Amino acid sequence: MLNQTSVTEFLLLGITDIQVLQPFFFVVFLAVYFVNVAGNGAILMVVISDPRLHSPMYFFLGNLSCLDICYSTVTLPKMLQNFLSTHKAISFSECISQLHFFHFLGSTEAMLLGVMAFDRFVAICKPLRYPLIMNHQLCTQMAITIWTIGFFHALLHSIMTSRLNFCGSNHIHHFFCDVKPLLELACGNIELNQWLLNTVTATLGMGPFFLTLLSYFYIIIYLFFKTHSCSLLHKALSTCASHFMVVILFYAPVVFTYIRPASRSSMDQDRVIAIMYSVVTPVLNPLIYTLRNKEVKGALRRVLVSRIQRICHSSRESQ
Repeated sequence: MLNQTSVTEFLLLGITDIQVLQPFFFVVFLAVYFVNVAGNGAILMVVISDPRLHSPMYFFLGNLSCLDICYSTVTLPKMLQNFLSTHKAISFSECISQLHFFHFLGSTEAMLLGVMAFDRFVAICKPLRYPLIMNHQLCTQMAITIWTIGFFHALLHSIMTSRLNFCGSNHIHHFFCDVKPLLELACGNIELNQWLLNTVTATLGMGPFFLTLLSYFYIIIYLFFKTHSCSLLHKALSTCASHFMVVILFYAPVVFTYIRPASRSSMDQDRVIAIMYSVVTPVLNPLIYTLRNKEVKGALRRVLVSRIQRICHSSRESQ
């Protein structure tokens, strides 16, 4: 990357400049981060270890849990550090790296939610052909594809942003490095960067969103006109409800943030909304899936019972 800038570091202004609230926010977001890692880590562990969950649905759920852990890790540790520090600086290279991984994981998650909706469509509307269509090879290829597309999409943003000339203020009105706040600080022509943000990012984000809506539209039509069993209808809708809740929680704040043009007056709103999709949503995902999914709850229960039995057995042997 060519660094054509006189700025060597940026200052992240965070979510508030009220010093007395910094320790309080540190405790709150530390707890949120712990719950995120523990909850998504537990789902990832049971999906890998329990053979009963070795199906396409839980394969993608494991990918989602992995993404949510990494997604929050990109922003939260730096935010926590800044809550306890008076010098809230981040180097130019660290800033671009944070921007890269944030968009890499965010765009990958957006595409993954679309793939998960397609998986539910095939499972419900084409149940007899489901094992043939959603085979292990196809699921692996789809996962590799969306991770790869997400990486190169983010690389495009990070390279283009790193080539901008930052000759004025180095104060970022955000708690992490994102494209929109950095474009506010750039000197010179940013039309290409703005076009990439509006067009490419919107395409990668809204494309899977419309695929999700289309999948659920066909699912609802199929269930109401092809299924005459109320219990089967309720079970299918309940299965899809968890995924649809995650989609709404993820897309609603993202669309609101990136569909508007960048302006200084919107930065405060953007910071609050960014907390929703980068901090809150990754915490809610494991709760939504575990509370509404009997198979995941059963797998977690079996893992916990097995661990407790091993601990008790090892303690008796040591005595």
